[in-house]
Amino acid sequence: MVENILTALLVVGVIGVLAGVLLAVASHFFKVEEDETVKKIREALPGANCGACGYAGCDSYAEAVAQGKAEPNLCIPGAAAVADKLSEILGVSVETKDSGVAFVACNGTCEATSKKAVYEGIETCEASGMLFGGASSCIYGCVGCGDCAAVCPVDAICVRNSLAHVNPELCIGCGKCVKTCPKHIISIIPKNATTAVMCSNKEKGAVARKNCKNACIGCKKCQLNCPENAITVTNNVAVIDYSKCSGCGVCIDNCPTKCIKNLNKA
Repeated sequence: MVENILTALLVVGVIGVLAGVLLAVASHFFKVEEDETVKKIREALPGANCGACGYAGCDSYAEAVAQGKAEPNLCIPGAAAVADKLSEILGVSVETKDSGVAFVACNGTCEATSKKAVYEGIETCEASGMLFGGASSCIYGCVGCGDCAAVCPVDAICVRNSLAHVNPELCIGCGKCVKTCPKHIISIIPKNATTAVMCSNKEKGAVARKNCKNACIGCKKCQLNCPENAITVTNNVAVIDYSKCSGCGVCIDNCPTKCIKNLNKA
């Protein structure tokens, strides 16, 4: 009986040793050599895996850059610092791109809007928005279920008072929230922007104001008084051209509904 047990253990041991040897030999002869360039590029990337570059993650982007299939300046979170590192690794000149921050063009708080319905269903902005534009009286405003916050890779977005808020200090400008928002009211603006229109309502003034006390009424006072011609009213809502805006604040002073805000004080 004991001999049988010992024999079985010996057989198992021999099989284990042989399997180990075979695996070691196979790993030696069939191993895939790691591309040093890919490794260096991957180490230079921030590791956010945000997808802002257009690739699934930092690993995929690193491989694409090393193979010459992607530009080295597509890493939004890394911005100029990463672009410079990749420039050194690849030995080429890289034009850097300034990253921006996400901005929610809505100030439709609970005090400014009202509820036209009680929503009971899947707690997502997309699902709620499919039913008559959402529960809020303003169909263009933030739904407030936090789809944007859910996809943010750095927890830079939170929902307060039924309205999404972006922390510019944490935001890396990856744009995931922009793609996720079903109302398309989130955009990427320059980091140094000081002025913003906190409304996306495209209805005519009286209707917009009725549905939200903080709405833009399309009066064009901002457009007519802007010394830089940086702001225009399109589809009944003011839009800022940040390539022209000097941040003088004239539009803020002339806005009758105060929907244009100084971001440093908002």
